[in-house]
Amino acid sequence: MFRLFDPLRTALALLLFGAGVLRALTGDVFALEILAETAVFAIAAMAFDLLAGFSRLVSMGHGLFVGTGAYVYAGLTVLGGLPPAAAAPAAVLGAGVAGLLVGLATVRTRDVFFLMATLAFGQMAHVFVLRSPALGGDDGLTGVPRPDLSALGVDLSDGRTFALAAVLLAALVYLLLGRLLASAFGRTLLAIGADEGRVRALGIGVARHRVAAAALSGAVAGLAGVLAACHAMYVSPGLFHWTFSGEVLTMALVGGVGSLVGPVLGAALVVELKYAVAAWTAHWGAVLGLFLVAAVWAGGDGIYGRIARAARALRRRLRPGPGGAHVRDGAGSA
Repeated sequence: MFRLFDPLRTALALLLFGAGVLRALTGDVFALEILAETAVFAIAAMAFDLLAGFSRLVSMGHGLFVGTGAYVYAGLTVLGGLPPAAAAPAAVLGAGVAGLLVGLATVRTRDVFFLMATLAFGQMAHVFVLRSPALGGDDGLTGVPRPDLSALGVDLSDGRTFALAAVLLAALVYLLLGRLLASAFGRTLLAIGADEGRVRALGIGVARHRVAAAALSGAVAGLAGVLAACHAMYVSPGLFHWTFSGEVLTMALVGGVGSLVGPVLGAALVVELKYAVAAWTAHWGAVLGLFLVAAVWAGGDGIYGRIARAARALRRRLRPGPGGAHVRDGAGSA
């Protein structure tokens, strides 16, 4: 059962989002750019975790949903002249529909077949956008506006304000997804991921829940796309490319899938690593690949899983034994 306010999960979430807010208030221009990008990837990685961590469906096509959200938002504002306040919900809805369609198309697939199917859909979308002059082709779309919140006294054209808003949006997504996963729907997803056959035998609609999870994951990833478009004020076909999906997957695995907060941690670490490595080599992707291999070799449950196991071991060692003494090294002492 997923517990949103598990002490370890809550402490790590407060640390990560608190550090993000502090950095938004005190960081320089470059730090603010990194922070906004981290928020984009954190939301995308949480969307990935909804499928991979809780439904056990590892996707290699989340760039499709992020790109859909970004391009629908950019298209409606730049080409259609819609205000951002109307375009943003439409973009999230559009990405959710994309997730729904992918879910329906892959409802019978599992494991590597699901991964390859999502990869194929993502690459088809990448080629389509790349060859669409109406969408800017390889050049993408520029001049993407940010929402106007001046009526609320908020100026999103200011980099510091935008970075702070991005962190707060990621925190809100974390809370909403956490509430969802703690609900009956979330418990059913966990049960399907643990033993699909048993859930099916109980008469629960496995396919229906999987498709719903794909649609929700797509919508959340689409929100990340809207944030990415607002951050860069520009969209490009690279959002649909498999390498973008690979970055999202890497972040989630490094941080730890099935925890929700792990992907946020993974996003923060990988984005920081990317810029640190890029400062001395253009081949930061190779280092990122080694990071992913190390994370998988370490057990597949990521950094959060390691921390959780260490915390459980510490609690066992320090739990009161007979007579109120603490248990140490597996034995009680008087």
